[in-house]
Amino acid sequence: MLELVRAWGPIGADRLYNLARLGYYDDTRFHRVRAGYIAQFGLHGDSAVNAAWKGRYLADDPPRSQNRRGTFAFSYEGPGRPATRNTQVYVNLGDNTRNDAEPFTVLGTVVEGMAVLDSLYTGYGEESGGGVRQGKQGPFERGGNAFMDREYPRLDRIIRITVRPNQP
Repeated sequence: MLELVRAWGPIGADRLYNLARLGYYDDTRFHRVRAGYIAQFGLHGDSAVNAAWKGRYLADDPPRSQNRRGTFAFSYEGPGRPATRNTQVYVNLGDNTRNDAEPFTVLGTVVEGMAVLDSLYTGYGEESGGGVRQGKQGPFERGGNAFMDREYPRLDRIIRITVRPNQP
């Protein structure tokens, strides 16, 4: 269970909320998992949907770069490349203070289920989805879940994301 804090990054929070509400992340894979570092998801299972979202970048929110265990943010294409956040989200599986120098906008925290994230399959490491900055995710974008399931059958998946309003 993720708690999205709109005040931390309203542009990113609105994008994440709406993608989740519309089912964009349903049946997606954790395509990049590194033990104690990050778990990343956000490539759609349908290549046509990925093509439609390619290049639909967000304006940057002010950086809130405290990459502590259990926080999450949109990934982006790298330093010196502003406004390149799109659909991919990473969750910090450890305190990643080395990422604090980069202008990530942390959007919230994991409030339940860190043990599940910690148990995700890590055997593929960067091979199964690293490389957004190096432009190496094309086969994943073009092939969707069929490609990921064929080439990386042990990837864990999100079955469905449910959005619920803030509880008092």
